Amino acid sequence: MANKWNIPPWLEAKVRERDVVCVYCGNVFTQPEVSMKSQSSWEHIINDATIVTEDNIALCCRGCNASKGQKRVSVWLSSPYCKKRDISPETVAPVVKRAILNGQ
Repeated sequence: MANKWNIPPWLEAKVRERDVVCVYCGNVFTQPEVSMKSQSSWEHIINDATIVTEDNIALCCRGCNASKGQKRVSVWLSSPYCKKRDISPETVAPVVKRAILNGQ
């Protein structure tokens, strides 16, 4: 059975294995009692909840997820949030780099 974000168990397991740190900032995920901002959260790289694929589902920290919101990755990467944290097309995880190459 899929989770509440409609991610099937096989895909959830695959993404959890792949994304052990935030796909955007690279920070290690923490438990909520340590920091809510660095807790992992599900991310649709392309902001379309109907695209539930390995190339679109990722784990990122809640801080990056809240900052990105509904923005396209390419637009968000030029934001003050990313500039302050040295997040760029060169520093993001391969799954995000592929999305950028595909026009996101």
